Amino acid sequence: MTKINTGDLIYDLRKKIQHIQADLEQLGEPVSEIPELITSANLLRSNEYLSKVNDKKTDLLAAYAQYSATLEKLLSTVFDIQNDLKDILKDQSSMISSRRKKPKSKTKSKTRKR
Repeated sequence: MTKINTGDLIYDLRKKIQHIQADLEQLGEPVSEIPELITSANLLRSNEYLSKVNDKKTDLLAAYAQYSATLEKLLSTVFDIQNDLKDILKDQSSMISSRRKKPKSKTKSKTRKR
């Protein structure tokens, strides 16, 4: 009876070995590069890069917004100065024209006196 039990055990072990060998064959040859890990590593690097780029673009947009606001203030100041200069020119023009009228009348009167 010992032989029968040993025969069954050897049979079971042989089936187990065949099953394991079949599993190994299904796995195929070992892959030197594991694409899933490479892809994951690339995605992590890409994500880190995109995060840095996004931060820089956010900084760039903030700088452009500040730059634009400063230019608008500067432009507003230039328009205010332009309006002030127009007013000054109008005042000077009216002063010049009023002075021209006065001397002309004086010169006319001076010429008449002669």
